[in-house]
Amino acid sequence: MRTVRLSLCLALALAAGAARAAPPKVSDGVVKIGVLTDMSGYYSDLAGAGSVLAARMAVEDFGGKVLGLPIEVVSADHQNKADVASNQARKWFDEEKVDAVADLVSSSTALAVMPVATEKKRVTLLSGPGTTAITGERCTPYNFHWTYNNWAMANGTGREVVKQGGDSWFFVTADYVFGKSLESDTADVVKKAGGKVLGNARHPSPGTTDFSSYLLQAQSSGAKIIGLANAGADTVNCVKQAEEFGITPKQSLAGLLVFISDIHSLGLKASKGLYLTTAFYWDRDDASRKWAQRFFEKHKKMPTMVHAGVYSAVTHYLQAVKAAGTDDAEAVAKKMKETPVDDFFGKGKIGPDGLFRHDMYLARVKSPEASKKPWDYYDIVKTIPAAEAFPTAEMQAAAGCKLK
Repeated sequence: MRTVRLSLCLALALAAGAARAAPPKVSDGVVKIGVLTDMSGYYSDLAGAGSVLAARMAVEDFGGKVLGLPIEVVSADHQNKADVASNQARKWFDEEKVDAVADLVSSSTALAVMPVATEKKRVTLLSGPGTTAITGERCTPYNFHWTYNNWAMANGTGREVVKQGGDSWFFVTADYVFGKSLESDTADVVKKAGGKVLGNARHPSPGTTDFSSYLLQAQSSGAKIIGLANAGADTVNCVKQAEEFGITPKQSLAGLLVFISDIHSLGLKASKGLYLTTAFYWDRDDASRKWAQRFFEKHKKMPTMVHAGVYSAVTHYLQAVKAAGTDDAEAVAKKMKETPVDDFFGKGKIGPDGLFRHDMYLARVKSPEASKKPWDYYDIVKTIPAAEAFPTAEMQAAAGCKLK
């Protein structure tokens, strides 16, 4: 009997020791998601507070807990500055124990935060930035590029405009990594489709409000198409000033990264007929309408594709935490890549490079007469299948991504 008791005590002691040695399922007893976005600048309308709301909606719809522990959302303004973004991310990781960072609108801030997240083994969920380098030469094992990239926008809009006869281009480009990447990708598409590029004019961003000199350079080039390789307020100001200078009756504008918030600011009179490529449109089907109406009730604006992408990415991340049984970045990233995505935003798979490949949509802006209700802005001209919409994993590997 004494031997049995000793054996039982030993077994209990070993079990208790193992329990003490086992790492917790969730670090610090909470899954914390940081939304790092532009809260006050040029991209605040297409991302900003709406991205924070989308993340909070995802957490709320998930039930507010995962693995029996709370989910918390924090947010900060990166001011569109790479150093501010990287410093904030490092502070979050070191001091506030943030597990994942979402949104990161603007390519420069995303590329600044990704290596910090890799060093600290934390997940990044990118909805706002566009450069293909994110899943190419700058790819990381814990990063996910969710909503769109410049390759998808260039192929969607650039190829279609050339088909419509717009075979000579001049670019007005935001002079930083995103704009240069978008111009380069679109120029390649235009040339492959049989068109030609006559030149470019690059403007500082953010901060430029007078685009007259850049637009006059575009006008003097004689190009049929002025490609706007910028976003947010830059695109809105370019379109408005092109109309004021009388450029648009003679030359056509192609918005290479246009959001529904831009069309809302411009109005249908100024933007009618504009072709654009989008990952999400609120009025596309019953599922998108249902979610968008809920978002609108809280935000008083319809969601952009960035907002919808934040919701989708955060939801998939939480599902992976649940499936992995931990918030460990390596385990969660593995589950995210193994599990197909199927929600109101899109259906598809995540490649080894972290790129979520899903259908994209070529849209054309309606005329004021064709719009039948508030925010009824787009006609969906064509669905671009995922296989055509995004670069393949092999292409990204050739560009420098070594992840498998």
